[in-house]
Amino acid sequence: MSNQLLSPLPGTFYRRPSPDKPMYKNEGDEVAVGDVIGLIEVMKSFNEVKAEVAGKIVKFLADNEEPVMAGQPLAEIA
Repeated sequence: MSNQLLSPLPGTFYRRPSPDKPMYKNEGDEVAVGDVIGLIEVMKSFNEVKAEVAGKIVKFLADNEEPVMAGQPLAEIA
């Protein structure tokens, strides 16, 4: 069974802390509850997106720098 990690806010989804840094997590990576998997930018304010369940990232459902809506699935964790 897999769980979808949903965007807590509308904004721009970033999978890395800055353009010259590596991705927080990649597909296939293990995550623990509370691990940061990305950021949502809202009006120059950055909010961490944290895993709510432990498991493996099966697939990212939003691309880096993609505009997202609140409640939109960002990643699938199994």
